[in-house]
Amino acid sequence: MKILIVSDAWEPQVNGVVRTLKMTRRELELKGHQTELISPLGFRSIPCPTYPEISLALTTLREMERQIDRIAPDCLHIATEGPLGWLARRVALRRQWPFTTAYHSRFPEYVHARFRLPVAWTYALLRRFHNAARFNLAPTPAIVDDLKARGFLGARLWSRGVDLQLFSPAGERDVVAKRPVFLYVGRIAVEKQVEAFLRLDLPGEKWVAGEGPERRRLQARYTEARWLGVLDGAALASLYRSADVLVFPSVTDTFGLVMVESMACGTPVAAFPVPGPTDVIGDSSGGVMHRDLREACLQALTLPRDQVRRRAEQFTWSAAADQMLAALQRIPRGQVERTDAAIDARTQATMAGE
Repeated sequence: MKILIVSDAWEPQVNGVVRTLKMTRRELELKGHQTELISPLGFRSIPCPTYPEISLALTTLREMERQIDRIAPDCLHIATEGPLGWLARRVALRRQWPFTTAYHSRFPEYVHARFRLPVAWTYALLRRFHNAARFNLAPTPAIVDDLKARGFLGARLWSRGVDLQLFSPAGERDVVAKRPVFLYVGRIAVEKQVEAFLRLDLPGEKWVAGEGPERRRLQARYTEARWLGVLDGAALASLYRSADVLVFPSVTDTFGLVMVESMACGTPVAAFPVPGPTDVIGDSSGGVMHRDLREACLQALTLPRDQVRRRAEQFTWSAAADQMLAALQRIPRGQVERTDAAIDARTQATMAGE
């Protein structure tokens, strides 16, 4: 089966969406499927305002149709709600093609945190986007339930995995001057609440790995922390296993791949009891959730690292790819395109109910 994935997020970005798509693509091909990708790399682009490392593709509906026709997919999956995602959605609706979408991030909460735009406005826009799809794939049961409660019609689980060979307790470790080490990995942005971690009164050292618009300000203010920049692959695995606790201060993530990667290295997680951590950590010994993040950090120090690893072993990319395959919709062959006058009938019905 030839599967087309359209995504506004792709290399050289380093984030959970890109890692999810890369690992899913690998697993789909291991299962015998051909995967094709339409991303900003194939177009002229501009930097996203306030997120310059994210490229926004500049193209037209006609060019999107040409790219899709060149690939001639059996299934269409639209991974993001950016410019490419909206164009691919429009092509699918014109042609009456069934397709799937994905809800990777709590974008309304991000927008609210940055610009104070009411979350209801952004959720209305996202409902319009996703309700045109047959299924909208979300990473945890808690997020699926939340989307359904907000009027998303096809919310369905598509979990995540971890590379258990790369992220392992065995391997090189970084030099540590003073233990314990509390580590943050991810984007350094206001919605990630990195400062909620940095201002905690904790023993030992604080390490921060990642980049983002808040790094310069926070690094100047919290000079005692160790700032490591963006790491990937073996270097990131070494960092995880060198730390004593991964601190996950975000309350807006849908999953949080870094939590599973850390647990796979035997390093427990400290987090708030919110969607994302509630599904990834659950009631396991993989980490501690507490409304007092400092208390979660201190309690996590006591968790046996072998039990932390066992929690991570429950997440595999193979199983996640199977969930995606079960949701994908085959495009009927010989489908006649609709005219512009008939576009978006389902979307208009959705908007009428908002």
